[in-house]
Amino acid sequence: MSTKRKYLDIYEEIARGIRNEQFQPHALLPSEHELTSMYETSRETIRKALNLLSEHGYIQKIQGKGSVVLETGRFDFPVSGLVSFKELAEQTGSNSKTYVHSLTLSTVPPALQHALEVQETEQVWEVKRQRKMDGENIVLDIDYLLERWIPGLTEDICADSIYDYVEKKLKLVISFARKEITIEKPTEEDRQLLDLYPDSSIAVVRNYVYLDNAELFQYTESRHRSDKFRFIDFARRHR
Repeated sequence: MSTKRKYLDIYEEIARGIRNEQFQPHALLPSEHELTSMYETSRETIRKALNLLSEHGYIQKIQGKGSVVLETGRFDFPVSGLVSFKELAEQTGSNSKTYVHSLTLSTVPPALQHALEVQETEQVWEVKRQRKMDGENIVLDIDYLLERWIPGLTEDICADSIYDYVEKKLKLVISFARKEITIEKPTEEDRQLLDLYPDSSIAVVRNYVYLDNAELFQYTESRHRSDKFRFIDFARRHR
């Protein structure tokens, strides 16, 4: 059997074992040395298989520790839709909780004046929320909402659903959003508020959200554990 086929076979066997929970989430895979003996192959072949497992989200390789098995169940996050965290949790049937880390009202920070298309005297809510699903903190949402559109915001509203408040209480129509998605290194705040692996990356979704009158009312930086979400969309080719 060729070396190429060998490492693919090893990859597929271990991946299948992870999906079938033969290898439990957060457990360590056998070491490279042990896998080399188990599969009677070279360390280079084992490393190729492990690299492929890492690329496909089955394991996280941690320096000095080994290969940690990741949970393969990911939450589908619709790229093209406007879905609140509460709605996402209800759709997936997940046990979810929101913790309001902070809620402040102040003039818009200079760095956000351009993003929010406002002057420096504009009042803006800053909301930071930890999102927990199935016992793990996996999302940090940092929202900026213009107070002239969203008056009377409270921690209770933020802990439940801001979009419910906007649509049902304020009777505003949330219409569309412009999104940017990047993969970034976690900040110190990410490490404090999210349950991260040492070498984890963060999937950052920046949302510019508009009302049906084309007025921008919200800028959000939603910071996701990249091993917990799969960003999906539907596309049709136009002829």
